[in-house]
Amino acid sequence: MAWQGLAAEFLQVPAVTRAYTAACVLTTAAVQLELLSPFQLYFNPHLVFRKFQVWRLVTNFLFFGPLGFSFFFNMLFVFRYCRMLEEGSFRGRTADFVFMFLFGGILMTLLGLLGSLFFLGQALTVMLVYVWSRRNPRVRVNFFGLLTFHAPFLPWALMGFSLLLGNSILVDLLGIAVGHIYYFLEDVFPNQPGGKRLLLTPRFLCRGTRPSKPFGKEAHLSPRPVKPRPGIFLFVQGLT
Repeated sequence: MAWQGLAAEFLQVPAVTRAYTAACVLTTAAVQLELLSPFQLYFNPHLVFRKFQVWRLVTNFLFFGPLGFSFFFNMLFVFRYCRMLEEGSFRGRTADFVFMFLFGGILMTLLGLLGSLFFLGQALTVMLVYVWSRRNPRVRVNFFGLLTFHAPFLPWALMGFSLLLGNSILVDLLGIAVGHIYYFLEDVFPNQPGGKRLLLTPRFLCRGTRPSKPFGKEAHLSPRPVKPRPGIFLFVQGLT
């Protein structure tokens, strides 16, 4: 049956991408069915630290708004670029990939306090896109079939698209900023004279996952190629 084929395909998706995408979809479905309210999910420092509603530290990254264009647009980017990172430069380094999520989430939460941001899922999506784009600078991207440019311009194109839709670009800027901090600390600084790797994956994350390998030039020599898949390139398509 068709649903069995879809289930089999979904199970082939890498673990972190599968878990995060499923969590986002299930959270949105629960809100749509009125099993949950967005007021139970948004980030509120007072409720987190005074009322000990610590789940808000996680759930604010899982809700992208009600079902509609914005939700499907974000899910497309989450699934596509999260998967390409996990199958590419993070291949065999699941613990490091989870640590990137934790690093980005913690830093976004701290910076989000300054801007009174309540939902940070979009910022996390932009961070994923940013890291992928900087690690694939020669890939050409076709945006909506209208513009073609190299991958490093993609996060800025997304920010411009948000501006055209009348949305605040603060969340996009936050994702770009945190993505750049991670990229600099993980990819740039360790390769500078006197530099070293500062982002070390905690040992507890390595339990139950494949051994993490040191990240550097050698880690980028043979990433697993991501083949085009129908339905993934609806809005943005990588060009060879």
